[in-house]
Amino acid sequence: MIPRYTRPEMASIWEPANRFRIWLEIETLACEAQAELGVIPKEVVPVIRAKGNFDIERIDAIEAEVKHDVIAFLTSVAEYVGPEARFIHQGMTSSDVLDTCLSVQMTQAADELLADLDMLLESLKLRAFEHKDTVCMGRSHGIHAEPVTFGLKLASFYAEMQRNRTRLLAARDNIATGAISGAVGTFANIDPYVEEYVCARMGLTPEPVSSQVIPRDRHAEYFCVLSIIASSIERIAVEIRHLQRTEVLEAEEQFTKGQKGSSAMPHKRNPILSENLTGQARYIRAMCIPALENVALWHERDISHSSVERYIAPDATVALDFSLRRLSGLIRNLVVYPENMLRNLNQMKGLVFSQKILLDLTQSGVSREDSYRLVQKNAMKVWEEGKDFLEELLADPEVVTALGEAKIRESFDLNYHLKHVDTIFKRVFGA
Repeated sequence: MIPRYTRPEMASIWEPANRFRIWLEIETLACEAQAELGVIPKEVVPVIRAKGNFDIERIDAIEAEVKHDVIAFLTSVAEYVGPEARFIHQGMTSSDVLDTCLSVQMTQAADELLADLDMLLESLKLRAFEHKDTVCMGRSHGIHAEPVTFGLKLASFYAEMQRNRTRLLAARDNIATGAISGAVGTFANIDPYVEEYVCARMGLTPEPVSSQVIPRDRHAEYFCVLSIIASSIERIAVEIRHLQRTEVLEAEEQFTKGQKGSSAMPHKRNPILSENLTGQARYIRAMCIPALENVALWHERDISHSSVERYIAPDATVALDFSLRRLSGLIRNLVVYPENMLRNLNQMKGLVFSQKILLDLTQSGVSREDSYRLVQKNAMKVWEEGKDFLEELLADPEVVTALGEAKIRESFDLNYHLKHVDTIFKRVFGA
């Protein structure tokens, strides 16, 4: 995490103070459950609840000596609680605290990301309806294909982000599990009730089989979902980068007063936000592989997963949080140039209507092979000689004989391509 790409709301989830507060709450709740079971005296619980505290600098100092973070934490807590601290961590292992805490932090992070997605969805929906009927060029392979609307592009992005929201909700549910099951997950020294008690109060569900750790397929799913969301962000960013190219210029990132695009060329207005989002997506996706590799641990557990999770959990969520917020603002402030969209659409002098002519010919009785030959023959004159497609068709006796002039002209109607825009919008946004 670096300040440049970090929002305080997400960063606070991963700060030591929050982590240790969660640890202390897990330990305290476990003591409450143990007291209900009669494992520890009931009178010690109010003392632990009232006096329980920690000192981060003291924890760091102890850990430097003992080389164990949970022991260092428990020692610091004991210095606040006093003699009653001997009842803390009864029958538990370090992973009970670490994994349950990580689940809480990941659910907290997911909640922030869900709020980010909601903000982005709102921005996409707003601009989609604004440009529902703004005609622009649809492209395949980067080449002019057939007319679409800019609103349809945005509606497509909206639908994808809705799917991402569903994915993230599922990943949040699957990571929201806790484990208080002891050294190898057998509950040999702690009753399963303690796990149920702690999880219920931490907003988690008990892990069915935890060995010594919560199985890492849950974590892998979580990070893979973050990677998919990052890829969806990049899809939008790449679209904007292409549309902002000088020779296209159908849309452009907002260029604010006082902004400068280049240290060498004062005229430049670069798509820096979209390019930044592309880079962020590459970074987030890179965390998917170690998360998948963490699934295969030795026997009941090893700690090969631990160090990498200390990196990727905060870094992936912080980076995605930043990216979603940045993209939301980018979409909301995106400058759209409908006149340039029409200019580009007309650049190839009517070629975008070639499929309609092809279909008309086949429906008039011409074989598909001959229909394709007739349309392509006239289309190539536009590509190679700069001719006008409509004029070439009207000058072709075979085409005119098959269709007639009126039918040919009728096929050059933009509205033909846009007649189902409302239907698509209803599918995406509802009635």
